[in-house]
Amino acid sequence: MIRRRPSDPPEIALARPDGDAPGEALPPGAGEGTAEETEEAVLLEIEAADEAAPGEESLATGRAAIVRAVKHAPGGPGVYRMIAADGTVLYVGKAKSIRKRVLSYTRPVGHTNRIARMIAATAQMEFVSTRTEPEALLLEANLIKQLKPRFNVLLRDDKSFPYILITADHVSPQIAKHRGARNRPGDYYGPFASVWAVDRTINALERAFLLRSCSDSYYENRTRPCLLFQIKRCSGPCTGEVSHQDYAELVREARAFLSGRSRAIKEELAKEMEQAAEELEFERAARLRDRLAALSAVQGSQGINPRGVEEADVFACHQQGGATCVEVFFFRTGQNWGNRAYYPRADRSLSEAEVLGAFLAQFYEDKPCPRLLLLSHKVEEQELLAEALSEKAGYRVEIAVPQRGEKRDLVDHAMQNAREALARTLAESATQAKLLEGVAATFGLKAPPQRIEVYDNSHIMGTNAVGGMIVAGPEGFRKAQYRKFNIKSADLVPGDDFGMMREVLTRRFARLLKEAPREGMAAATEAASPSPPPSAARGEGVPGVTGGNTEDHTATIEATAVVEEPLEPPLPLRERGGVRGEDPAVAEVPVEPEGEDEPDALPDATGASPWPDLVLIDGGLGQLNAARKVLEELGITGVPLVGIAKGLDREAGREQFFLPGRTPFRMEPRDPVLYYIQRLRDEAHRFAIGSHRARRKKDITEAGLQAIPGVGPTRKRALLRHFGTLKAIERASLADLEQVAGINAGTAKAVYDYFHERPSS
Repeated sequence: MIRRRPSDPPEIALARPDGDAPGEALPPGAGEGTAEETEEAVLLEIEAADEAAPGEESLATGRAAIVRAVKHAPGGPGVYRMIAADGTVLYVGKAKSIRKRVLSYTRPVGHTNRIARMIAATAQMEFVSTRTEPEALLLEANLIKQLKPRFNVLLRDDKSFPYILITADHVSPQIAKHRGARNRPGDYYGPFASVWAVDRTINALERAFLLRSCSDSYYENRTRPCLLFQIKRCSGPCTGEVSHQDYAELVREARAFLSGRSRAIKEELAKEMEQAAEELEFERAARLRDRLAALSAVQGSQGINPRGVEEADVFACHQQGGATCVEVFFFRTGQNWGNRAYYPRADRSLSEAEVLGAFLAQFYEDKPCPRLLLLSHKVEEQELLAEALSEKAGYRVEIAVPQRGEKRDLVDHAMQNAREALARTLAESATQAKLLEGVAATFGLKAPPQRIEVYDNSHIMGTNAVGGMIVAGPEGFRKAQYRKFNIKSADLVPGDDFGMMREVLTRRFARLLKEAPREGMAAATEAASPSPPPSAARGEGVPGVTGGNTEDHTATIEATAVVEEPLEPPLPLRERGGVRGEDPAVAEVPVEPEGEDEPDALPDATGASPWPDLVLIDGGLGQLNAARKVLEELGITGVPLVGIAKGLDREAGREQFFLPGRTPFRMEPRDPVLYYIQRLRDEAHRFAIGSHRARRKKDITEAGLQAIPGVGPTRKRALLRHFGTLKAIERASLADLEQVAGINAGTAKAVYDYFHERPSS
């Protein structure tokens, strides 16, 4: 990471023969004698000055802690961590000389407000030595991503990018979407900015080159061409519709196109089309024409395709209203493969160049780096960053700030997108703020909620039961904070929604009390739930953990009059009118690999408190009373609870809201706050249902088809022999299942119902 150094104080600064930045000045009188004698004299002078400055107690305390740490700081390159009294890592920095860098924090004046606050909060420091300064920069970026320190610039969205893979371990190579480690042999093309861009490109390439996208197991079990062959998106190598030699030629053309030789490939196809037309082979000419159109569609959807830039990432940084947007464009093989906007968390005092420099070091911590980076601003220590990236990549990486020509046009285009993206985000944030104000007014909160948690359960007749928690705030959905709860209680009656909700909330809030107790609750929970050791809070051995936040977000709705209604066990699902279905709009949305089992009670990357300002429960009075009873048993007060019951016939807009001490009510059908609550509820549905399906699919994979009643080894073999894969059996219609030899109508319906029965949520 490239960080801003404190500005030089009015006193004389030491000249450093090692070439470290001039901003790391030592206090007056530090230029005489040996380095060791000078530093010892400086430390004594600082300690005396701190004792004489009673008006700056917190700053003096922090400087004193740093003074003690300096005595043990190494003089070579490395990384240092500034740590608060509760073990939370405040800041991670790198230096060519750790001792000199840390010593610069001990001077009494000349710091920005951000640095002064950081110094005042410091209670101890830790150091890690490295062989070179580039190694220190790379280690710093790694630690920042793991520990998420409060005073560093943080890259908040760091998901890996998708790639296109053409495999090399099969006689008929497959084209597929790939994300993650490159373990499979083949050629990888990317990165692409989004999964949508990859899917769109693969669909066009299937039409252009007729490559197969099916899995190897599906390929091996085909006896006739699939639907993709019928719609001319596959050449059918699985059943011999195309020879291996001709298919290899199609693969060669696809690789050449993705490697940047798109013009040559289009010229080859155009010549073949003209030749086929001259030979009166009009069907072949039409197929070649369609392939040319597909290639043109790929390039047309890519927008700008520069001629003089073969491989580069373009970064443009824009600030407005205290927020920062970094727009990134990816160019590979002379083609534009998409762009993505990032919104790093950074202090308002940092300039665009400072944020961009810190962003770059973290951005390539777990991603391959191209040979050229084009930037909108010249960043501090640009040469050091290029050296570090080159060392990591194994080839020379150039970082440039173009001033004219095609490269400058690319940067200007990225900057325009950065301005527009940040303007949209700020507008959405303003709208979000108004909605949260409306939520506060509707539910009687004293202030707009900063963290809303929504809970929902999903199951089929009590099997594979999963509880889901989603989180929303001023910036929208916080998907990194989503959590799923695999229901573990063995004594629950199948389908007991109240019991499931009690288990989910008990596990969530019991851990919250243990790891981040609020004021007034710490003493009550200390004996039963001791806090983690400081080393764990500092992230040692626990990557990504930064310690608790005990800020008290005292809630505002008091349960002055508790609604008394017995919590009767729910009727079996069939007696309540059938299986509770999912919303059609939600059912078709694929679940993302988000959330974790067991909630993390520690603060998120924004440093916000993990305690909710509002809890929404999907359900009526029974679920609300179950939630209220859980909080009472845990001794938790001041957490607002709201139950959301669906209207008659599950009609949207007729939801009924239940609050402790208030008469149930409905909102106006066109109230924007109602639409917002519906979005939250639907997102909880989607996440809970997706988590349930993932768990059920895992059970099927582990147990096999024999988990279905009436399906034994013989019928399992018959199904697999007929359909080839488990996925094909899952997609099969009831009529197709009945056609399998040895499968009667009853067994076919049992198999169909097992895969298609909708979960409750």
